[in-house]
Amino acid sequence: MQEAIDYLSDKSPIFQAIIQEYGLPPIPKRPQGFETLVLLILEQQVSIDSAKATFLKIKAYTTCSPETLAILPDEEFRTLGVSRQKTAYIKILALAILSNKINIESLATKSAKEVREELIKLKGIGNWTIDIYLMFCLQEPDLIPLGDIAVVNTIKELLDIHDKVEMENLTSQWSPYRSYATYLLWHYYLKKRKRTITY
Repeated sequence: MQEAIDYLSDKSPIFQAIIQEYGLPPIPKRPQGFETLVLLILEQQVSIDSAKATFLKIKAYTTCSPETLAILPDEEFRTLGVSRQKTAYIKILALAILSNKINIESLATKSAKEVREELIKLKGIGNWTIDIYLMFCLQEPDLIPLGDIAVVNTIKELLDIHDKVEMENLTSQWSPYRSYATYLLWHYYLKKRKRTITY
């Protein structure tokens, strides 16, 4: 991590400023597998805390496995606070695993590009979800999710860059440690707002 921070600090003074003010960021880690992908689907467009509360309701109610969730009635998902759309996405994922269209265990042996190509085929799993899975579960060091509101807003605030193409050009200079840059940007975003989250 120190190597990444030294590299990023050389590229942009904002990273050193974040560390001086708020310390080092946590490195998010989550287990690989179906459960984490379900949680990521729940996290789309809502806060991590809200998604986690729904996820814990599912786990308290039933087993969070492809076998169980593939056949859980939609009404029961609704009772647990899962929208109709996200219920459909979770079932698509569960059925893809049960029919061997996707093998989640094998993702750890593949490149980030291969993982993206495989997961993007599933409706409801887009680039943001794939980015977070790669970063949190497979420890991919060089990704920046420019579909993430906190990342985009922090770049706007600290660097006064508002154009998506400009953001892509700038953040490409942070390679091969863009994931670490992301953790620093999230760290700043949360600390400034006095928010604590558990990944």
